[in-house]
Amino acid sequence: MDETRTKVTIPELRAMVERGEKITFLTAYDYPTALLEDRAGMDMILVGDSGAMCLLGHRTTLPATMEFMVTITAAVSRAAARAFVVGDMPYMSYQPSNEVAIVNAGRFISEGGADAVKLEGGARMAERVEAIVKAGIPVMGHIGLTPQAASAIGGLKSQGRSAATAKALIEDAKCLEEAGAFSILLEAIPAKVAEVITGRAKVPILSIGSGPACHGQLLIVHDILGLFEAFTPKFVKKYADVSAVMLAAFQAYIKDVKGGAFPGREHTYTIPKEEWEALSRLLEA
Repeated sequence: MDETRTKVTIPELRAMVERGEKITFLTAYDYPTALLEDRAGMDMILVGDSGAMCLLGHRTTLPATMEFMVTITAAVSRAAARAFVVGDMPYMSYQPSNEVAIVNAGRFISEGGADAVKLEGGARMAERVEAIVKAGIPVMGHIGLTPQAASAIGGLKSQGRSAATAKALIEDAKCLEEAGAFSILLEAIPAKVAEVITGRAKVPILSIGSGPACHGQLLIVHDILGLFEAFTPKFVKKYADVSAVMLAAFQAYIKDVKGGAFPGREHTYTIPKEEWEALSRLLEA
C-alpha cells in the first residue's frame, strides 16, 4: 500500500458533505479491481455480499459466508491506499444476537482490514448497530431494497413507493442515525423520498438507485463494466463493455493456440548451445 496517500476517514467523509462534494462509492471483490478503483480516486469501496453473485454465480447474496467475505475484504483492503473500505456483513452474521454481530463485525476489522462494516435493516436492526458501534466499530446502515430480506419485502424491487412505506423508511433512517450509524445507504427508493431522508440526516446518505439528492452514489462494479449478465437494474449506468473485450481476447487466444501462432519464438526460453550439446551427449550415453 502506498503510505504517501492520505486515507479517507469518517471525518473527511463528513467534511465532503459539508463542502457539497459528492462521495464516490463502488464495490470491489478482489485486489486488482480495488487497486484500480483506488488509483482512480474512489472515495469509498464496498466489499459487498453481492460478490456471491458476481464472483461465484449464486442467484442471491444469501450464500455469502463470513469466511468468503473476510477473505475478499482483506484482498480489497490491501489494495486501498486511499479509499475507505466497508465490509458487508453477510446473511446471519449479525441477525442472531448482539454478541454474534460484534464478533463478526470485529473479524472484518481485525482480519479483513476494513474501516467499517455495513448491515441491512432499519429500526429492527438499530439495536445491532448500537451494540457494534459501542464496541468501537463504525457501522453503515442499509435500508430500502435489502437483498438479504428479499423474500420478506416482495423481491428485488423498489421500496417506499407508498406514503406508509416511505414514512417507515424515513423513520428507519432516523433510528439508524440515533443508534450511531456513521452513514446510511439507500437502495432503490424513490428519489423524492431519498431527498427527504438526506435533508433531515446529520450523517452522509449514500444512494444506490435512490436519486441524485444523496451525498454520494454507489454502483456494483460488475454492472458498470458489463460483466454481470443475469440482470441489469434500472438504476445502473454501463460505463464500459469489458465482457466484449475479454471475449474477443479469449477467442483470439483460442485461434492462436489451435492455429499454431502461439507460442512464438519470442515467448519461449532457450538453452545455451554448449549445455544442449552436453545434454545430447548425456542422452546418447
